[in-house]
Amino acid sequence: MSKNDNHERSAVSVIGLGQMGTRLAQAFLAAGHTTTVWNRTAAKADALVVQGAVRAATVEAAVAASPLVVVCLPDYPTVRDLLGPVAESLRGRALVNLTFGTPEDAATMAGWVAGHGADYLDGAMMALPETVATPEGFFLYSGSQHAFTTHRRDLEVMAPAHYFGTKAGSAEIHDLALLGTGYAALTGFLHAAALLDVVGTTPEVFAPLAAQWLRGMAEFLPELAREAGSSEYTNAVSTVDMNRAGVDSLIQLSKANGIAAAVHEPLKALLDRRSADGHGQDSFSSVYELLRSRALGGDERGTRIG
Repeated sequence: MSKNDNHERSAVSVIGLGQMGTRLAQAFLAAGHTTTVWNRTAAKADALVVQGAVRAATVEAAVAASPLVVVCLPDYPTVRDLLGPVAESLRGRALVNLTFGTPEDAATMAGWVAGHGADYLDGAMMALPETVATPEGFFLYSGSQHAFTTHRRDLEVMAPAHYFGTKAGSAEIHDLALLGTGYAALTGFLHAAALLDVVGTTPEVFAPLAAQWLRGMAEFLPELAREAGSSEYTNAVSTVDMNRAGVDSLIQLSKANGIAAAVHEPLKALLDRRSADGHGQDSFSSVYELLRSRALGGDERGTRIG
């Protein structure tokens, strides 16, 4: 690294030293940032101080120490309660809040921070502590474009950074959408494991096969996205009726073996509806038309959560 590279690194403060906060602070230290840390239980900073971090005696001192302040706390009320008494110290700084919550939480926090003269970025961590500072993790951001542009290189010390616009709640929406994708896959795996338990196949034996299948499904996502994005469903490799029969068989097998089928019944209902509407030979991706907001009686797309 050149001296100029060192000079360009922002000093950063990390507030909240749970497993993730500690790992974030370590990533900043490893990248050569002057890193100030604070935690309500001061002893949690001890190991970081040994590694070169600066221990702040108070929250106010932590905020004042750096132009970039990263908060990693359990929830939005905790952030507000902690920073409220020292809010004036935020002026002129960029606050990055990596707290899980709702889009409404993010929007409220953004307004409060802006009212105290600071830039605000709401962040969602799509990573585990062990995947911080690796290509396996990534973080989502929304809010101040100035803060993101100014500190992007600093933010990418933690993980690859993706920006989703100036509406503070957008990162939370994308976070929840990604969680929904993962929950569906993981719940499907657990249902399958319960079904295979009937024939003596253990989850440990099944997991590698499931992982291989899911990798193949992931490779299909760009084509699924292309069809849904263009509303072009007629050149189908995997049709609604084909998948309708497959899901029906899965449900019937589950019920016959005393396994709860509720995981897959909502999908069966969507496929049945799509087929009844005359779209049985359309691609499976056409189910998207029944899920998007305007199909549910909303106004323009995105108005409910945008």
